[in-house]
Amino acid sequence: MFQLNFPSYHFSIRKREEKEFIFDPIRKKWILLTAEEWVRQHVIAYLVQTECLPAGLIAVERMIKYNQLAKRFDVLLYNTLGKPTMLIECKAPEVNLTGETLFQIATYNMVFKVPFLFITNGLNHQVYAWDEIGKYLPLETFPKDFLHH
Repeated sequence: MFQLNFPSYHFSIRKREEKEFIFDPIRKKWILLTAEEWVRQHVIAYLVQTECLPAGLIAVERMIKYNQLAKRFDVLLYNTLGKPTMLIECKAPEVNLTGETLFQIATYNMVFKVPFLFITNGLNHQVYAWDEIGKYLPLETFPKDFLHH
């Protein structure tokens, strides 16, 4: 795979029947290594290894219902009280982060109502905070206090 705009991490990767798989430490299983999964695994490594977030506070690729539709979020972070606090959307590096990407994750957030959103294609990262008047405001850096919301 290719270098992303994250620190360098070690991943367990294996080949089976001409396909590569990566071990997901949160789901505790081997996942087909796609470009989007490569980004998702870097996000997980960043959260656990760089931000020192306990793996037990991370949910990955779970189904949600929104307006009778079944959707699947990429990553959801919980605070130490078990309350959802940040929703993360991962895209493949060749996918541009647009208003449509923000709309997608904001739609998922109608279910969770978390204070922070993070979208990334592995090369570019965007972080947003929900403000009191109902808007998503871009943040310059990854929030360090997201566990306390």
